[in-house]
Amino acid sequence: MSESTNNPAGFPARRAALRLMDAVLRRGETLDQAQGAALKGLIEGADRALARAIAGETLRWMADLDALIDSATTRRLPDDAKARSVLRMMLAQWLRLETPAHAVVATALPLLEGGPRKLAHGVFSTLSKRPATLPQVPTLPDLALARWIELGGDLADAVAPGLAVPPPLDLTLSDPATTGEWAERLGGISLMPGHVRLARGTAVEQLEGFADGHWWVQDIAASLPARLLGAGEDRAALDLCAAPGGKTLQLAAAGWRVTALDASDKRLERLRENLLRTGLTADVIEGDALQWQPKAPFDAVLLDAPCTATGTCRRHPDVLHRIGPRHISDMAELQSKLLDRAAGWLKPGGRLVYATCSMEPEEGEAQAAVVPLTRDPIRADELPQGLAPTAEGWLRTHPGMLAEHGGLDGFFIARWRG
Repeated sequence: MSESTNNPAGFPARRAALRLMDAVLRRGETLDQAQGAALKGLIEGADRALARAIAGETLRWMADLDALIDSATTRRLPDDAKARSVLRMMLAQWLRLETPAHAVVATALPLLEGGPRKLAHGVFSTLSKRPATLPQVPTLPDLALARWIELGGDLADAVAPGLAVPPPLDLTLSDPATTGEWAERLGGISLMPGHVRLARGTAVEQLEGFADGHWWVQDIAASLPARLLGAGEDRAALDLCAAPGGKTLQLAAAGWRVTALDASDKRLERLRENLLRTGLTADVIEGDALQWQPKAPFDAVLLDAPCTATGTCRRHPDVLHRIGPRHISDMAELQSKLLDRAAGWLKPGGRLVYATCSMEPEEGEAQAAVVPLTRDPIRADELPQGLAPTAEGWLRTHPGMLAEHGGLDGFFIARWRG
């Protein structure tokens, strides 16, 4: 699309947000995958953050935004119409990001140059004059809603409140004994030893303790798998699929001699940077877990397996619109192969922890049910208050849990003895 010289300040960020939306909804990319091309040309900082925020809030509330749009049109706009995408973004800015209506109109209508600008302006004006509102809890997209209703109970209703706002910022401390000190210094709360939670929007690199490596960013649910391996006492642990490295750092801080394996050297570079910043050590190896062979078995193996990541929907709302049965089936097949190999690399009496940040039972309970090892049930006293293991001794979390404290990601975790 050609850019007019009369376009207002703020237009490039809206154009980038539309590109992000298009990449997710048309091409099935993640927001992270899409941002390289979509945000190209934007200055680091505010504009890039704004484009991500517009796209994220539009995806988070898209079903409800569509309902508003449909209520103000006599003829339904096609789902893939550019005018619908622009209207979704306009409403998300006005209703969720509190952008004044005049600024929304001025920065969004140029996106429809040569198209139905009058239609978009009319629909937005109608809705802003009512004024339109969103429900307290976002409506799940049909793709996710159908799956989670089928699982039974009130899962879909329980998850939805956890998606209403982006998550807070969780930190994992290298020394759990300093939890109270860091919670006070940073003005946060702690849900368990070694954890501090701060309000979202915090500039991480500017926080006290970052440069000195006293902590790293990690959702509290993502910190639980490594915690469940206990103290290392200089024993050998393998962190499979290790990048970007939060669990490797946890294991090293807990006294394990860590081998960190991952197939992506680019992602491992971030792990190496964090090891350097924190002063922790690990043997970092680039390799495919389906091909690589260790020289000796391990006292502990942690497999945080590749997955559909539907449990991260509060921070990555694109998964609600991208993930379907084929993605789940493909990931489940890979997870099964990785679990078979991980179980074979365990010393007698050693511990294996398997985890996925997925809400789908095919990637969690179904995998754990066929592992030929002795279950090592997770105990309630190993978990933050408010979480409890299942009858099988596994752990299943979802974004609606711990809502009074800001929630957590959806995870499945299981543990065995060799």
